[in-house]
Amino acid sequence: MMKLTRPFHGIILILFVMLAINSTSATTKYNVLSFGAKPNGKTDSTKAFLMAWEAACSSADSTMIYVPKGRYLLGSMAFKGGCKSPQITFRIDGTLVAPQDYRLLGKSTDWLSFEGVNGVSILGGALDAKGPSLWACKASHSNCPSGATTLSFTNSKNIRIRSLLSLNSQMFHVVINGCENVDVQGVRIIAAGNSPNTDGIHVQLSKNVNIIKCSIKTGDDCISIGPGTKNLWIEQVTCGPGHGISIGSLAKDLKEEGVQNVTVRNTIFLGTQNGLRIKSWARPSTGFVQGVRFTDSLMRNVQNPIVIDQNYCPHNLNCPNQVFGIKIKDIIYEGIRGTSSTQVAIKFDCSPKNPCTGIRLQNINLSYLNKPAQSSCSNVRGKALNLVQPESCL
Repeated sequence: MMKLTRPFHGIILILFVMLAINSTSATTKYNVLSFGAKPNGKTDSTKAFLMAWEAACSSADSTMIYVPKGRYLLGSMAFKGGCKSPQITFRIDGTLVAPQDYRLLGKSTDWLSFEGVNGVSILGGALDAKGPSLWACKASHSNCPSGATTLSFTNSKNIRIRSLLSLNSQMFHVVINGCENVDVQGVRIIAAGNSPNTDGIHVQLSKNVNIIKCSIKTGDDCISIGPGTKNLWIEQVTCGPGHGISIGSLAKDLKEEGVQNVTVRNTIFLGTQNGLRIKSWARPSTGFVQGVRFTDSLMRNVQNPIVIDQNYCPHNLNCPNQVFGIKIKDIIYEGIRGTSSTQVAIKFDCSPKNPCTGIRLQNINLSYLNKPAQSSCSNVRGKALNLVQPESCL
């Protein structure tokens, strides 16, 4: 039987406590105002923030970059690693604001990016990416830039994000890419339900990541889980509006790293397109999904509460229509309850040449318009235990 634990969660907490104890004796503070930042929301403070980062990064002490109350206009910035400081904390009491003209930021990949850093914490504050004007451009089918991710961490270790508010990202709100030991808690993410590609938190090629006590309202996946994710713990997350919590889209590449040891527990989905979803393109791939446990989730008017889709093909464009698919095995759904806004509350659409195996349903109670819902199964093997409503098709 699959056994999922979260030893990495305790390791991360111990690590951060040790860092905090070590930092209390010698923490050098850098106020962005001292470097020329203006809290009026109109004066470009990009240079001041980069100077504060350079000073903190080059210090041998644990450091804090302090952002007082106010609004700070910032362009695209990359905070590079290789720092002498063992711990750098961004303490944000104000709001960081993107330029009003979406084109100034929209041509960049990221708005605020951290690359190759170790021991960075972001505490508090708000990030206002001014996304609605770009969304409107995209809705009109004009020649629009792709847009920037609001906050990204790449190839970094020992990262902590606490009590941050991300508003109206142009694209993804938070991206964790190629990272290790990341702890995200108390984050709020807000964007319109029809905002395009505004995933809340995206994780890929990363291990030992915790996402806890977060509220995510957005126009795409609340949390998206990409290839190469290992040891991911998601707990006490409220999602809606949005597209739910999704593993995938996978099988974008022939050679792709797998997703393994993922736990999603104590989650709430409110009027979302999906609840707990695994999705992959119908094409050959070395990728896989295994060792996933979805437990204790409440669904309220969710279109697809439980879904595995190995024939993912948005808008039916550029789809190869090959049926091999990635390997999906050892997936547990336990304690999933609430209401579906469609009659089919459980849908497993797996590959005929690579069926889903080891799927387990236990203590499921989903209804549709106060009536029994339905299940749909294709090319899936598993078992149902205890109460399962709708009636299992396994």
